Amino acid sequence: MDVIIKEVTTLRELRAFIRFPNRLYRGNPYWVPSLFMDDYQTFRRDKNPAFDYCEARYWLAYRGREIVGRIAGIYNGEHVEKWQQPYMRFGWPDFVDDPDVSAALFQQVESWAKEKGLTAVHGPLGFTDLDREGMLVEGFDEVGTMATFYNYPYYPAHLEKLGYVKDVDWMEYEIVVPPEINPTIARIADVMLRRYNLRYLEAKSKKDILPYVHQVFELLNEAYQHLYGVVPLTERQIDYYKEMYFGLISPEFVPIVLDEHDRVVAFGITMPSLSKALQKSDGQLLPFGWFHLLRAMRKMDRADLYLIGVHPEYQGKGVNAIMMNAINEVFVRRGITRAESNPELETNQNVQGQWKYYETRQHKRRRCFIKHL
Repeated sequence: MDVIIKEVTTLRELRAFIRFPNRLYRGNPYWVPSLFMDDYQTFRRDKNPAFDYCEARYWLAYRGREIVGRIAGIYNGEHVEKWQQPYMRFGWPDFVDDPDVSAALFQQVESWAKEKGLTAVHGPLGFTDLDREGMLVEGFDEVGTMATFYNYPYYPAHLEKLGYVKDVDWMEYEIVVPPEINPTIARIADVMLRRYNLRYLEAKSKKDILPYVHQVFELLNEAYQHLYGVVPLTERQIDYYKEMYFGLISPEFVPIVLDEHDRVVAFGITMPSLSKALQKSDGQLLPFGWFHLLRAMRKMDRADLYLIGVHPEYQGKGVNAIMMNAINEVFVRRGITRAESNPELETNQNVQGQWKYYETRQHKRRRCFIKHL
């Protein structure tokens, strides 16, 4: 039976696009579904402010009436302008182990790229650096996280057969959280706080953090601007992510360091691991998914590190130790014994250097592929 490709044009088809992985990975103990409502907002032109400068198209592959694959194509005009790379992005690729299916899906993205006069297709990437990105190439027997894709081992082989090659890799580490505060890091943190007249934000509730969230994202834009494919978030996107994520996060898991002028100079965004909760809820909040998520937020022995940012003025001056010490204190207090670093660029030695005081295991690797047209 031939593969039929259909572009997603209705909300019903969009829901099918989002839910396809739930069937493809059903029973897989390592796959972690995303929250359906998060994906629904991400793909909607009327919801996601990235559409202020992005164009996107989505396709489903069918054999008969059965969905056997999906893919998104994204034209990010800000990326093309900033990096001077006339590239198309592909994102959210999922497909059964059939080369005809993957070939048909990627042909759609490549054809659109050629129509727009672009010279390459790369991915998996999202609209922004805060979307899931990178295809797993090592660590297929490791449980995923809320922030990352999982994929079967046959995915990279399909891409290589289609002419895609490595552009960049991200590494991931499992970090053993010691039962006590590391005295070396604590000492460095104390010295740096006093040397630069810095202080922790004493946040007892979400309302104490909210006045600083905009500064956090501005610092994120500045600290991450040189990283692969990063495009600065707009004011509308900052408001969007503030509403989407900071309602979930517990203040103690978001250490913020301020200078004497009340300016954010460093921050960390971490959360208790929601992987098991998302697996139990199948990515749905209703009817009982919210219960699993709330329980995980309150009682969990694993955590995820999402973002750590230090103002360029303070980079290389030991301020990272302040963040690591603050995070360590929270994890020890909450009984967390393992943490996931989530993706770090393989070339980002400053970030990887943070783990030298800890027992770590580099257990996953994910890749951004590229094909020049």
